[in-house]
Amino acid sequence: MDPNFTAEQGEIRRTLRELLHKRSGPHDLRAALDTPDGHDPALWTALAEQLGLPGLALPEPYGGVGCPRTDLVLAAEETGRALAPSPLLATSVLAAPLILALGTDAQRTGLLPRISDGTLTAALAVPAPALATALALTGPSGGDWSGGGRAGGVQARRTQDGWRLYGEAAQVLDGHSAGLLVVAAHAGGFARSRTLLFLVAGDASGLVRTRQTALDPTRPQGRVQLRDVHAELLGEEEADVPAALSGAGDFVAAFVACEAVGAADRALERTVEYLKQREQFGRAIGSFQAVQHRLADVYVQVQAARSAAYYAAWATGQEGESERVGGLALAQALDALRRAAAEGIQLHGGIGFTWEHEAHLYFKRAAGDELLFGPVHRLRAHAAGQARLFERAEVSV
Repeated sequence: MDPNFTAEQGEIRRTLRELLHKRSGPHDLRAALDTPDGHDPALWTALAEQLGLPGLALPEPYGGVGCPRTDLVLAAEETGRALAPSPLLATSVLAAPLILALGTDAQRTGLLPRISDGTLTAALAVPAPALATALALTGPSGGDWSGGGRAGGVQARRTQDGWRLYGEAAQVLDGHSAGLLVVAAHAGGFARSRTLLFLVAGDASGLVRTRQTALDPTRPQGRVQLRDVHAELLGEEEADVPAALSGAGDFVAAFVACEAVGAADRALERTVEYLKQREQFGRAIGSFQAVQHRLADVYVQVQAARSAAYYAAWATGQEGESERVGGLALAQALDALRRAAAEGIQLHGGIGFTWEHEAHLYFKRAAGDELLFGPVHRLRAHAAGQARLFERAEVSV
């Protein structure tokens, strides 16, 4: 692994930071969160037109830039710093890789160029709270998480005119606003029970979507209800959907880990800046040794999380290297973000607890991401189980 950034990676990160500084400041962020979609469409257009960010990791034949996944993952550190609400995670990290991996030539040609240029947003709809399970981050991706033939989840049945879906998925990232839904549904009954992925247009008849109140407002979520909705099967019936979801899971974990590292770094910076200005007993609070020790501990934890996230970003582009790395990096990064945000709130004093201050948004990002992709102890336990860590320890004893 080369720890240095390439010239292209450095330029992407620099340009993205400048753009987000201009277009996603604190006031812009608040305004975006209050819109029906929960993000600023103008910012999304700028990310697509100026940086090609939605298609950064997509192949050139489908309108993408053709960069390795590593470049997109590293760019996530900058979006995390700004807590920028955008469809990037849902569209380019959760949905697009599945279309690329499983879709037919016609589906790829028809959808991926529109995703690459930012004109089409997408979302992966799985029943809540099964996203981490579906992506094989906290356990095996098999099982009946998509519905299992029983009440709940989403069911699929074949008819003369194609597939029809019925059921519900909640807590879907950007599910209320995405132009395309990639829906995980249970099909085949008990005899041939399996999970398939389907494409559903955002304006499909029988589709009802509402925005949900989320713990983390910078990650807009929606409830998706499918009332006998016509759907198109993604790829072929014989496709190994659990394997595709598991393969996408490590990419998702590395991306979210880098976002968490960026958010933790910015939370720490804001706290240090404030402690240089606030005075007590005639001295800046930041000059007290006890405060410095606390900040030093946070700094060390953030730097350790950054190293893990960078390694996970590199591993996403290496054949056979990414197994278990993403989940472990994500656990480390979420721990660091939660610690940095909690210390920031406490050291800001009373103002840190107010709705008007941005400090609480970083804490909500840490808690919200752990609810969606964790919890941390299960991320680590699953990675240890895959590595047969405890079995090896018993044998060596």
